Amino acid sequence: MSTDLKSATKLAVPGRGGRRKLTYPWILLIIAVGLVAVSALRAVTGAGDLTSTGQFGAALSAAVPIGLAGLGGLWSERAGVVNIGLEGMMMLGSFAAGWVGWQHGPWAAAAAGILGGALGGLIHAVATVTFGVDHIVSGVAVNILALGATQYLATLWFGQEGSAAMAAGGNDKQSPPMPDMPTFTVPGLSDWLNSLEGHHWFLVSDVAGILGAAVTSVSWLTLLTVGLFIGTFYALWRSSFGLRLRSCGEAPISAETLGVNVYSYKYAAVLVSGALAGLGGAFLSIGVHFYQDGQTGGRGYIGLATMIFGNWRPGGVAMGAGLFGFMDAMQLRSGGPTVHALLLGLAALLAVLALLRLRAAKRAQAAVSAVAAAVLIGWYFLADTVPLELVEASPYIATLLVLALFSQRLRPPKANGRPYRRGQGA
Repeated sequence: MSTDLKSATKLAVPGRGGRRKLTYPWILLIIAVGLVAVSALRAVTGAGDLTSTGQFGAALSAAVPIGLAGLGGLWSERAGVVNIGLEGMMMLGSFAAGWVGWQHGPWAAAAAGILGGALGGLIHAVATVTFGVDHIVSGVAVNILALGATQYLATLWFGQEGSAAMAAGGNDKQSPPMPDMPTFTVPGLSDWLNSLEGHHWFLVSDVAGILGAAVTSVSWLTLLTVGLFIGTFYALWRSSFGLRLRSCGEAPISAETLGVNVYSYKYAAVLVSGALAGLGGAFLSIGVHFYQDGQTGGRGYIGLATMIFGNWRPGGVAMGAGLFGFMDAMQLRSGGPTVHALLLGLAALLAVLALLRLRAAKRAQAAVSAVAAAVLIGWYFLADTVPLELVEASPYIATLLVLALFSQRLRPPKANGRPYRRGQGA
């Protein structure tokens, strides 16, 4: 049956139009060119925080909840269920983590966040898979329901006069504080990389700063997230379970005729999706030691954009989460000076894009890219910093730019979002 499923899945995937496959040597070359470019940008602009251990450590922490939300969306949509409700599932996860965490510690908070997000996933699965509700409508409903439920329960459980939670420091907007989540640092290696970073050598210090973030004060939940990305790849692309699940998102009727219980796989995928998003929400609560109203801050939607940017693949989601996490951390740490430096880097990218579009005889797109590059260069040299409002909006601007630039190269699962009822192929 696995061979038949592979054939059915391949038939459901449109041709790639002769595009070159991105092999590992090409990936390594792209990473090397990117490192040299960032090092050059840091040297030219003098924005030392651009490649510092602190910046990339903050970026790694910011990328984890976004990446978990994106990974959750990948699981759901690979089975054919659009999950706009990731934001609400993150809310449920962060609230559950705050509720359990102050009483039982951060590890229990993480487990509670997984269960809270899975509850949101179950609601979405019942609505879309069992009752055939439009996926977008159901996802929006989950977001609204989660927002109302968490605000009501926070008032009831954390802000009630005379309660143990209020005595411990809670109120109607946040939970009492919870203990720290343990972190790990690689002894010796961390100090050596920090020492190299302090020399400010071209490329060497930049690479040391980036690597230092991976071995200095890293949360164990971050390691768990890395394992979940690797596990997702092997579960969905290297196992018969993953083949059946992906066939539900590509050709559910064909999968049904081959004996796959499409409903069961869709339920499993959406439950895993909610659990991952809930863990992302729990990471936010654990990171600041308490649940707070509005804590997710739209990260579920950015995670959805990360999934789209990543072309519904774990590696792409990880890259997108890293990019958006970097932008999110940057506006919290160094703000205007680093964003100002990135204006020059973005101008260089647009100039290269203009040349590529011109070479492909797409003159209109080349002209737009060239004009945008010229505007950014002028902005960089005429201003010393970037307004605070623009700095705060930089993660969302980056989201829009990335989706606009890569939208033509995306291929979602063929049956994603389409209604399915058992026996349609009969």
